[in-house]
Amino acid sequence: MCCNCCDSYVACVMVCVCTWGLHVCCLLRGRYCVFTVQMLPMYCVWGMCGGCLAMVCELRVRIACVWRVRGVCSVGFVPARSVMKLRKQLKEGGHCASFTTEEKDPEEFLSLIMHHILSLDPLLKLKSVGQKLQEGYCYQIFLDQNHSLALPTVRQLLEHSFHSAQLQLAEVPSCLILQMPRFGKKFKLFDKIVPSLELDITDLLCDGPRDCVLCGTLATVECSACFGDGSFGATGLKQFCQLCSKQVHSHPQRRTHTPSVLRLPEGFSQGRSLRPPRDLLQLFAVLCIETSHYVSFVRHGPGPEDWVFFDSMADRHGDEDGYNIPAVRPCPEVGRYLQMPLGQLALLSPRDMDGVAKRLFCDAYMYLYESPRMALYR
Repeated sequence: MCCNCCDSYVACVMVCVCTWGLHVCCLLRGRYCVFTVQMLPMYCVWGMCGGCLAMVCELRVRIACVWRVRGVCSVGFVPARSVMKLRKQLKEGGHCASFTTEEKDPEEFLSLIMHHILSLDPLLKLKSVGQKLQEGYCYQIFLDQNHSLALPTVRQLLEHSFHSAQLQLAEVPSCLILQMPRFGKKFKLFDKIVPSLELDITDLLCDGPRDCVLCGTLATVECSACFGDGSFGATGLKQFCQLCSKQVHSHPQRRTHTPSVLRLPEGFSQGRSLRPPRDLLQLFAVLCIETSHYVSFVRHGPGPEDWVFFDSMADRHGDEDGYNIPAVRPCPEVGRYLQMPLGQLALLSPRDMDGVAKRLFCDAYMYLYESPRMALYR
């Protein structure tokens, strides 16, 4: 579908604009798919081209004008010359000398926009074993060679990565951007990754109250040695109340384990009647790459099938001096696959998937999550 005024196109654009409250419909016509395809998810995060840009310096205001092209709402796209103008201004600002000549990795572009242009505080704050605070805008998932994951969910990958690196979240992030384990643009560690629509980060928080994985009451100890034990618990992280820990570690295979005491927040006693609250993040966008071509999926509403697919290089006009024609369209089939049981999804061949769903499951490069609760304050 090209950038014309057909009914389906207008309807799709209006869904994006009305649902997310976007200032513009980020449908971009240009030559740089990695640069343009990230903007639609970014507009959907916090309306970052609105309030944040009101407080930036003169250079940032000039850049803001490129992002908020006045004609975009009437014609439905940002012209290639405007995208190039933004690249030139980023170069003139001294941020990167090659911004007009070379492709940039998504994390490089996001870091530049968020840190150097918008001066946003780091989205992610992590604590290591030594309680050293680490800050950043996205998290690269790394796995050790001993994992046994075949068809992993995003939650499993995040837990394994945190466990391997001995990291914890210092606080609930308003937005969590996760890079999948890949080596370059071609080699993928997993053939398929199942997106977690809701990402439960309760057990990843530093000094936060947690449930016992067996009885569900307030946990008081955590056992790192039990992480890979699939005998109990739906998650890799294993924490227990005192009674369940005693029973679990009475088994001959676990008697050598040494559980560590969890630090409880003020106000939480060790009473068995307490049920800790859960901290959940919502998936709102996925950035995918196949070879060197990026596309994005964006959730535009509360329904399970409320997904749109954005491809900045869906079609082409002309040859070397031509331009790419972008497209954005609904992809409800994605929601249907996301609701499938994991076992059924594992048996499904990617080539048999309808529409563009294969790209979401097989080519995912970056997942973007938000906390509706924390987004009210940050």
